[in-house]
Amino acid sequence: MRTIDLDSLEIFRTVVAEGGVIRAAGKLHRVQSNVTTRIQQLEERLGHKLFHRQGRTLALAPAGHKLLPYAERLLRLADEAESELRSDLPLGAFRLGSLESTAGSRLAPVLSRFHKLYPGVVVELVTGTTGALLERVNAFEVEAAFVSEPFSAAGMSTLSVFDEELVLITARSAAPVVRPADLAGSTLIGFAHGCSYRRLLEQWLGKGGFAPGRSLEFASYQAMIACVAAGTGFAIVPVSVLKALRATADVRQHALPARIRANHTHLVWRGTPSVALARLIEMVRKP
Repeated sequence: MRTIDLDSLEIFRTVVAEGGVIRAAGKLHRVQSNVTTRIQQLEERLGHKLFHRQGRTLALAPAGHKLLPYAERLLRLADEAESELRSDLPLGAFRLGSLESTAGSRLAPVLSRFHKLYPGVVVELVTGTTGALLERVNAFEVEAAFVSEPFSAAGMSTLSVFDEELVLITARSAAPVVRPADLAGSTLIGFAHGCSYRRLLEQWLGKGGFAPGRSLEFASYQAMIACVAAGTGFAIVPVSVLKALRATADVRQHALPARIRANHTHLVWRGTPSVALARLIEMVRKP
């Protein structure tokens, strides 16, 4: 099946901008008959008239009004692709996913430096749990995402980029927590299921024969930490988040077993990286 070519869209857009075939032909350095023929071929391809004649000028028909924004978008993307390949510099939108904790405590200096080096890139950052972010990467809704262990990324490329120390936090007035049983009667506070940190915590609790009778789910670390500080329950958080939010003095920290305490944040993506993603990979790659 034939598709609309960019050359035809450029001719269509120029006829719209110039208000007629004669001026468009001069603008495009084409003969008038060629421009007329290309417009007719485009109309035949789409099965709709794109213009109505009004005296010496042409006015857009309803189908032409529908086509124009698509033509503008496709021609703009083609220009961006050509510019990116010619200059070897990233341009345009770059959709990136991140954990809430990573976005709040790690990415500000990275993205600031990225913006200074590549001002032609517009970073669109979305946050979510590890599970939700992996689904977005798999569906190509984001080009890459920062996720935490444990996770399964079959068919994806991964790069370990940040080291995190996880701690259990409670209200300052709480007694020391050494084993899961010390949390009896307490409420688990965390993100929704799909959060890898929460999964680690629940595995530790389960191995200790303890399951919280109640859990509360929040969408931000600020809310979680405030709830813990108020004495509502316990949570697992990266130390970097406590420092970034200046909340280390608001809660009591309890050491977790080494297998849980030491965690790593990874950048994951599918397929060949775009120029923008390749530059980000270079920036966050560990020495």
